Parts: sequence; structure tokens; C-alpha cells
Amino acid sequence: MRDTQPASPNSPQIKKESRAYFAALGERVTQLRKSRGMTQAELARALGVSQQAVFAYEIGERRISAIVLERLARLFRLTMDQLLGFTPEPVKKRRLSPRAMRHAERLQALSKTQQRFLVRILDVLEESNKNRGKADSAAGAELS
Repeated sequence: MRDTQPASPNSPQIKKESRAYFAALGERVTQLRKSRGMTQAELARALGVSQQAVFAYEIGERRISAIVLERLARLFRLTMDQLLGFTPEPVKKRRLSPRAMRHAERLQALSKTQQRFLVRILDVLEESNKNRGKADSAAGAELS
């Protein structure tokens, strides 16, 4: 029995082990992208690839070339070993992503009253998410 998946018309066959490796690497790319507050489109622009390519990388459906891996490492300021998960990332102060910086600048441009109003909205949403998480956990426990 062959150890390959049927190929789609546009992609070469990938062995099961390779598929698992690229799926894990895609999860790592997703985690790094999200931790920096980037969208798939922003990452695609930074890498010089399409958003569809980033999506395919993240779900493990497309192999990531050595050139793109090097761009990812440089973009995320990681060594290749850190990018690939062989060594842990250094713990450092977390800086705001470019997107978060833009939001912070927009917030600063508002009046103090408007800023307090937005912070209250965020607090309500955050509390709602906490309560939803508790309800989801309780519902999951009941189903078990």
C-alpha cells in the first residue's frame, strides 16, 4: 500500500508524515501570526505571497518553501530553530502589533469621555466572553 494521499490537480502528492509535519508547521505559523495581531492578508503582503497561499500554509495543504520559511523567521524575528519549534522563543516584553498600535493611536485621538466609553464597552465584551466560556465549559461537562 502506498503511503501518499491522492493529489489534487494543482498539488503534488504529499506523504502522510509530510502532511502531518506541514499541518503542525501551519499551526505554528497561525499561532505566530495571531500572537502578533496580524491578519492572513497582512502576513501575505509581508511575505510576498497571496492570502490563499497563507491559508494553505496554515492548514498544512501547501508546502512552505525554504525561501518563505526564511522570510517568516525574519518577519517574526526568530531563528529557524525557533520558527520550526526546535528551540523555544525567547521570553521578552510583548510589544503591540502594528494593528494594535493603529487602534491605540485612534483611541488616543478621542476625547477622554469617548475613551472611557470605549473601555467600558470592552469591559462588557470581555465579561460576556468569560461568562460564555464558563457556560460552554459547563455544557461540555454535561455532555460527557
